[in-house]
Amino acid sequence: MRRVFGKKKAEAPAPSLADASSGLGGRVDEMDKKINALESELRGYKDKIKSTNNQATKKQLQKRAMEVLKRKRMYEQQRDAVAGQQFNVDQANFGIESAKASVQTVAAMKAANKELKRVIKQDLDIDEVDGLADDMAELMDDFNDINEALGRNFATPDDIDEAELDAELDMLGDELEEELAEEAAESTPSYLMPATPSETPGQKVDPTKTDEFGLPATPIGNP
Repeated sequence: MRRVFGKKKAEAPAPSLADASSGLGGRVDEMDKKINALESELRGYKDKIKSTNNQATKKQLQKRAMEVLKRKRMYEQQRDAVAGQQFNVDQANFGIESAKASVQTVAAMKAANKELKRVIKQDLDIDEVDGLADDMAELMDDFNDINEALGRNFATPDDIDEAELDAELDMLGDELEEELAEEAAESTPSYLMPATPSETPGQKVDPTKTDEFGLPATPIGNP
């Protein structure tokens, strides 16, 4: 039987989506070239129609231009259909690649989860970690106490009243203000000093004259 009918040929493998997309893209490029050639031919007919005065020749040219335009529209429809097919193939290919990437991601996460559980179970002890954290906290407290003790000022007595220190500080402030006022008065010329209440320009006080109450008499005018 095999000698009469021959051996059945093995089926060829199905093309991949990438190959299918590449083939469709080549067809789109070929149709674009044909459409561009027809557009150039159509522009030539339009120029001839504009420059021709003979009505019979003009009608013949218009008929040819119409045939070229029909072929151009046909190729444009075919190109759009093939481009749509290529888009669908590319979307299917993208979906497959995304699915493969998702499978690899899930597999990697499973392996990482398994390894993490093994490490925690074998190499880490939660109770030991808690104890280590408590020990570190105690050591830090001790270290802070040591720093506080070393930073203490031994020359300052502990029995000083803060109220007395505040009063003394206020007194020093008042004395400082008085000293600044005296320095300012000494450095100011006499003609810039304001008149005192007991002496105004054009008047002077008689230091030997007093009133009935024993007080200095009122200022008298200059002679």
